[in-house]
Amino acid sequence: MVNIEENDVQPSAVQSAAASEESHEVKMSVKQTTVEREAGKRREKAHEYVSHLPAEFAVKEYMPSQLSGAIFCGHLVTDLDSIAGAIGAAELYGGVAARASEVNSETAFALQYWGVEMPRPVEDVLVELPQAGVCLVDHQQTSQLSPSIEVQRIVGVIDHHALQNATIVTDMPIYIDIRPWGSMSSIITHTFLTLRKRPKRETAGMMLCAILSDTLNLQSPTTTEWDRLMVAVLVELAGVADVSQLASQQFRAKSKELAFLSSEQLINGDQKIFTYQTDSFIGSVAFAVIETTDDEVILKRSGEILIALGEDKEKKGVSITFLAVVNIVLLKSTLLCVGSSERSLATAAFPLGKFVHCEEDETISSLMDLGGLVSRKKDFVPAVSAAIKKGWSAARPGLVRASKSDVFDLVNMRDD
Repeated sequence: MVNIEENDVQPSAVQSAAASEESHEVKMSVKQTTVEREAGKRREKAHEYVSHLPAEFAVKEYMPSQLSGAIFCGHLVTDLDSIAGAIGAAELYGGVAARASEVNSETAFALQYWGVEMPRPVEDVLVELPQAGVCLVDHQQTSQLSPSIEVQRIVGVIDHHALQNATIVTDMPIYIDIRPWGSMSSIITHTFLTLRKRPKRETAGMMLCAILSDTLNLQSPTTTEWDRLMVAVLVELAGVADVSQLASQQFRAKSKELAFLSSEQLINGDQKIFTYQTDSFIGSVAFAVIETTDDEVILKRSGEILIALGEDKEKKGVSITFLAVVNIVLLKSTLLCVGSSERSLATAAFPLGKFVHCEEDETISSLMDLGGLVSRKKDFVPAVSAAIKKGWSAARPGLVRASKSDVFDLVNMRDD
């Protein structure tokens, strides 16, 4: 947005002859984006932090010995934070970064933009380094753990997610660093600072992109003051002149491939499974998220995606399956509910949500408008967990009226 104001000063008599030839003075101001404003507020503090970092590390500091030479690996269905965090942690602790799956388009963009080599598959690294321990980054649940990683090899966890009942259990004490921050890469960046280490420029750039991704450009409800400060620090360390332009580029890259993915790929692109055991419900909830700059492109395909959700639910044997389509520009979400149990739980978890019609395929009551809820970690899963803990039961799905999408339930029953 550009505001243009003309100078109202009138020319004097002496200047009258030349006044007609002079153009009015124009003052222009450009409205700052959220990330520019937040980073700008902390520029001075960030510079103070960075100025105290030596060009080369020379002072011996305490380092967790179990992380030295470890393999750092993120979760299945890997994202930018788990890749950047693994790269940052490997540089910080002198280990090796690995990946648990193929990367998405946003992560590929960041790797190419900063000229960073893609981490190798964790299966290969585990074989090459049979004596190395494994430090999990950006997760600590067995449901998100690569099957190739044996729990007894885990020596550490660096994460920013809640501890669920599927959290790993170890025989011996391990290094743990879990903080309630918006991004795991913020934790790694902060540790670089506390240890007076300066990350490589390309590593700083990767972690910057990861924080922007996980915090939705510092606008997610999970964003903390530490995330904002670490963005300001990394902007300086990576030498980024226009952080808003960088964020815009990576978000476009994130959305670009979505239109070409199959419904199955969309569902499994960022899905996490949570298990519950209460007096009224024992089962698992799969919760997938699609973050995009254009949610309408995805919602127009809601009919085929709902069918794929039903098939995915049966294939994985989960009790409930949800898919939230998040518009990362407008900061709003729509929840896809495949059947009556999903609609019932959604009603209990999100009482302010509204079921809406889809004009494209006339799907009724399968799409719930969640308004400004956008975070799985802070908005979606906690609400679902609270509803289940309060006594919601899948055996009592009649809390909302039936709809055409119940055909998926009937199909599954007929196939059994």
